[in-house]
Amino acid sequence: MTSTHAFWLAGRQATGEAAFDVTSPWDNRLVGRVSVPTEAQVEEAVAAAHAVVDEFAATPAHVRAAALDHVSKRLVERTEEIAQLISAENGKPIKWARGEVGRAVSVFRFAAEEARRFNGGEAQRLDTDAGGQGRLALTRRFPKGVVLGIAPFNFPLNLCAHKIAPAIAVGAPIILKPAPATPLSGLILGELLAETELPAGSWSVLPVPNDQMPALVQDERLPVISFTGSDKVGYAIMDSVPRKHCTLELGGNGAAVVLADWSSEADLDWAATRIATFSNYQGGQSCISVQRVIADATVYDRLLPKIVAAVEAQVTGDPSDSVTDVGPLVSEDAAQRVESWVDEAVRGGAKLLAGGKRDGASYAPTVLTEVPGDVTLACEEVFGPVLTVTKVDGEAEAFAAVNDSKYGLQAGVFTHDVQTAFRAHRALEVGGVIVGDVPSYRADQMPYGGAKQSGVGREGVRFAMDDYTYERVLVLTGLAL
Repeated sequence: MTSTHAFWLAGRQATGEAAFDVTSPWDNRLVGRVSVPTEAQVEEAVAAAHAVVDEFAATPAHVRAAALDHVSKRLVERTEEIAQLISAENGKPIKWARGEVGRAVSVFRFAAEEARRFNGGEAQRLDTDAGGQGRLALTRRFPKGVVLGIAPFNFPLNLCAHKIAPAIAVGAPIILKPAPATPLSGLILGELLAETELPAGSWSVLPVPNDQMPALVQDERLPVISFTGSDKVGYAIMDSVPRKHCTLELGGNGAAVVLADWSSEADLDWAATRIATFSNYQGGQSCISVQRVIADATVYDRLLPKIVAAVEAQVTGDPSDSVTDVGPLVSEDAAQRVESWVDEAVRGGAKLLAGGKRDGASYAPTVLTEVPGDVTLACEEVFGPVLTVTKVDGEAEAFAAVNDSKYGLQAGVFTHDVQTAFRAHRALEVGGVIVGDVPSYRADQMPYGGAKQSGVGREGVRFAMDDYTYERVLVLTGLAL
């Protein structure tokens, strides 16, 4: 009989009165049973976090850094166990799950490094005018208060890490809500945090059902909300609490632009391989997966068959098999939605060149061309292993096509020309431009976030630390400067 996983309430294990099952999207087997906190236990966690705000902010940097280093090292020691858990609850191929653990290792290590050097302060002479003679301003950053971190299912460990690690680094208490479909990875982080010397109350991991979230979002003791998920839910949260600080990492429909100078056989082979891999990794369930390829007419006819061949070479199947590239989506409902969008596009005149078939929660890697601009697939984030390819004439038309979207997370531009790279950086309405590669590249220490309806604010350890804090100036008077 499967035991019930406890949650983490103010740094200690606890169980509630109800529980829910976590099942594998691949074979529907039971992965674990998770206890649900009661309303009273949620209140206890919030009250404990609020009570420890001042104490945690004053915790020495070495204490916070040591805790973060500890989690990073323990993740290394338990890599295979945690990767297997991610793969089981999420359906992510094991090779990608191992990569996710490695990224979380780095996130906690980066946070430990930043905690040691954060908030040294910046001194500014104020005697540049006569009225400021003898005055010096010292500016430091202080936590805004308790963080409510709401994580999604697609990176169930690493995106929890991106909520927790920066909060600990700056001394901000955090209440983490993992995704209901994939809570086990977040609970593992609770196990590792419980091994540290962090103050009781400074962190909780609560698998709260989605229908109980509005009360947490509205709670005035939680002034900072960091949400990763859909644009619909994210903006609903922001609209409901306009006076809170919200960081929203939302959707995208990432474009890979292949320009005329990216024209050798080696160039096109590289582009096709990267496009095929990163339109399908995580089952396409990544905000920066390649959804659109925008190819210059001079390379389109040579590139398209390479993309189709590379997509068809993706190995689909059991996510626990190390050779599998593409596993199931998170649920059969998710796969059915992808299926309906592709079918709508085909009915509207799109040409299906690969894939287009569903088997339960799995959807075959798919390539379409001539997709009408008014179908759902062209306008929304598909969040599945589906790729559209479009022919354009020249750089200006390519960049306009990228910007013809309500989303603006990241874009990839395949070019060798540095001037083109800088024009892309200036012209593209996105949070990140990746030159010579797909939009799916992310280093966990770099600023990450979007424009337009892809969200507000930035993640990336140091940038999230800035987001969780505010500047406070100290003016010293009567100094002999």
